[in-house]
Amino acid sequence: MKKLFTLLLFLSFSVFFIFADSLSAEQFKNGEYLRYRIHYGILNAGYATMTTNEVTYNGKPHYHVIGEGYSTGAVKVFFKVEDHYETYMDKSTLLSSKFIRKIREGSYVRDQTMVIDHTNKKITYTNNKNKTSKNYTYTGQIHDMLSAFYYLRNMNTDNYKPGDFISLDVFMDDETLNFKIKILGRENIKSSFGSVKCLKIRPYVLAGRVFKEQEGVTMWVTDDSNHVPIQIKAELAVGSLKADLSDYKNLQTPINFSKK
Repeated sequence: MKKLFTLLLFLSFSVFFIFADSLSAEQFKNGEYLRYRIHYGILNAGYATMTTNEVTYNGKPHYHVIGEGYSTGAVKVFFKVEDHYETYMDKSTLLSSKFIRKIREGSYVRDQTMVIDHTNKKITYTNNKNKTSKNYTYTGQIHDMLSAFYYLRNMNTDNYKPGDFISLDVFMDDETLNFKIKILGRENIKSSFGSVKCLKIRPYVLAGRVFKEQEGVTMWVTDDSNHVPIQIKAELAVGSLKADLSDYKNLQTPINFSKK
């Protein structure tokens, strides 16, 4: 159960990383809302939500995305989760200018702010609890774990085929984390809204830290311009986790759900 919402974010927001010149028109808009129901084994463990709004940050138009996760019911009694994430993405580039992470997961607590200077390739990472900051440099492009999802939803995945691999870098907890994602194929997935054609993928993650094994995660995202995660299944170091899309509003393009 540790890092419940962090897990969902990593799985959902690290789906399709390819180069910036492959960006298409933005596939989300002001007021978009996504909600996920999370199950831990047979228990209803909690919910995770994401909202998107247009704002001005540092004098420039930005998307302000807020991600929140919390435990419910019996899970909340023995493991309370209250997670809050924010990112400010420049509308002209969809790159993150600022990232805020405030999480409370049992005894695990983090309160951090990350400011990214894309011109000078510099990251200022601040621990708000002890008022300390560190500077990092990077090459290429870098995202926070929340902005990655919205940036990468704009990628064209039409030409991906089973067996293809995609690599990505996300900065988190004082380090750049590298992941590989394998395309498994396409299939229809049943949801509470009906059946929908999805792209099936498998992130290759760091075994032993949270996950049971490197290949313990499977995801299904809509095989359309939205690239919205519909279902996630993960074998954790202890138990298993499943997340399902339970509500959504104001998508740029309607999802083509068939009748149940």
